[in-house]
Amino acid sequence: MKVNLNRFDQLLDEALRDRPGPLDEASAAELMQQLAKRLYERALRGELTHHLGYEKHDSAGRGSGNSRNGSSPKTIKGELGKVVLEVPRDRNGEFEPQLIAKHQTRLLGFDEKMISLYARGMSTRDIQAHLQEMYGVEVSAALISEVTNEVKEEVKAWQNRPLEPLYAIVYLDALIVKLRHNGRVENRAIFVAIGIDWQGKKQVLGLWTAAAEGAKFWLGVLTELKNRGIRDILIVCIDGLKGFPQAIETVFPQAQVQCCIVHAIRASLNYVNWKQRQEVAMDLKPIYRASTEPQARLALEEFALKWDRQYPSIAKLWTSNWETLTPFFEFPEEIRKIIYTTNAVESLNSSIRKIIKTRGSFPSEEAALKLLYLAIRNLTAKWDTIQGWKEAMNRFQISAGERIQAALGA
Repeated sequence: MKVNLNRFDQLLDEALRDRPGPLDEASAAELMQQLAKRLYERALRGELTHHLGYEKHDSAGRGSGNSRNGSSPKTIKGELGKVVLEVPRDRNGEFEPQLIAKHQTRLLGFDEKMISLYARGMSTRDIQAHLQEMYGVEVSAALISEVTNEVKEEVKAWQNRPLEPLYAIVYLDALIVKLRHNGRVENRAIFVAIGIDWQGKKQVLGLWTAAAEGAKFWLGVLTELKNRGIRDILIVCIDGLKGFPQAIETVFPQAQVQCCIVHAIRASLNYVNWKQRQEVAMDLKPIYRASTEPQARLALEEFALKWDRQYPSIAKLWTSNWETLTPFFEFPEEIRKIIYTTNAVESLNSSIRKIIKTRGSFPSEEAALKLLYLAIRNLTAKWDTIQGWKEAMNRFQISAGERIQAALGA
């Protein structure tokens, strides 16, 4: 429907001209309510005219078998507060309004407002107070739960959606949340998988919960990802969890496992006293900032010469995991950091923690996944293509061209 904005401006001018004195905030809100009331009632009367097939007082309605039968009041809640509408009726009771459906008590967009507030980590009580303060609308806790629960099916569909046949990089990590489980509150792991597809776009592949992070559980997650359509993954970036590489190899045997350098640094610093942490961290840099893998190995030897007497476990940690810590050296320096850290998933986890920090605990796994999904939906809307992705694609084509063609079906 095309709106005549000039005519609308004229109506506004007339409404404002009839009001004495300057228009304050309260008066503006009242005016908007009146305009909304008239707009909705005019539209509802138009719907009834279309349903009956003739205009009010039109002789065409005589003997038609149905006619107008007054109206009934209906209170609708929305961002303008409460608006009482006069909803027209027909004598036969056949009229079903589309704009404001029967039993509808909230204007379109109001539910989205509640969901948006919920997705930002606000509790039910906070949402109630906010809606009361901003719009003068009282909303029950039960209604908020009912509205946010409508997301459940969306979460289920998202969690089971088909995935791309090829992901260049997949990051796997977990964050810990407090969750009520079997009648008591306990720490539970939320597993997160983020993939970079062949176009260089990041996407969250799914969320899973378990009592703790473990290779066996990740095996189940990887199997699910494969069942949802992933044929191949070129690089899987993980933390140093024992047994993790073997779980990956079981499901995606050709995937290159890259242990996260940031996790390796953190694990190394766990052996160091507080005063020397900065110095040790600086001495680790030449290893992962080296131009080539042989240079990195020399840097590790130099590190061992300096620190083995005091902290022998650090060089041993790097040496024992060398094969999974160094695959990124095959790529140009511009994209190495993308490959050797799980920053993509840790950044997401950090944003999620800010959202859930005000909550003591989640009443159920379902409630946790619901909020996390909504948070992810908001956060990922801002994601863009990875910088330097063209260079990465060229290098992947050189090192894994046949696999890429096979996965994409080219």
